[in-house]
Amino acid sequence: MMVPPGMPDFLTRERVVDRGEVVLQGRAWSGRAPIVRVEVSVDGGGAWADAALEPDPDHRWAWAGWTFTWEAWAAGPFTLCCRATDETGETQPLEPAWNLGGYENNAVQRVPLVVR
Repeated sequence: MMVPPGMPDFLTRERVVDRGEVVLQGRAWSGRAPIVRVEVSVDGGGAWADAALEPDPDHRWAWAGWTFTWEAWAAGPFTLCCRATDETGETQPLEPAWNLGGYENNAVQRVPLVVR
């Protein structure tokens, strides 16, 4: 999960950030094994870069914190994404697997925003 950066526009609710360095942060949890990697994409999932994981929590089933510094120098719309990989090698899918109840929706989180 990613904390949505910037501020939402009052009328459109679209998230807006100023050009420059934007620190992204969030938490990841697997339920099956500790988190060993978190990746961030600033182009909707086309390219991925590693985020910095916080030191191991005291408990192997705890949420793992992460941060990523984005150099947002170009103005325009972007879609930020984050995905985690656990110790078993399982990585969040880009799209959720369909099921009748909508359970286990574990797909990559997408956060649209505009850099001004």
